[in-house]
Amino acid sequence: MSTYENRKCEFCQEQIKHIDYKNVSLLKKYITYFSKIKPRYYTGTCLRHQKKLAVAIKRARHLALLPFVK
Repeated sequence: MSTYENRKCEFCQEQIKHIDYKNVSLLKKYITYFSKIKPRYYTGTCLRHQKKLAVAIKRARHLALLPFVK
């Protein structure tokens, strides 16, 4: 049994409908040291929120709020 199997989606538990691309402190938790988006099995997010999270991270990158690479 993996340690990642028991994780629940943080966004579903807090009933967050919209992930804001301007909330950089939240988005930084979901990218690696090399600025890659962490996969679902590491973060524990559901598919719906993982897709919204990826879009928010990509938008923040285009506005230079997050780096593309380190």
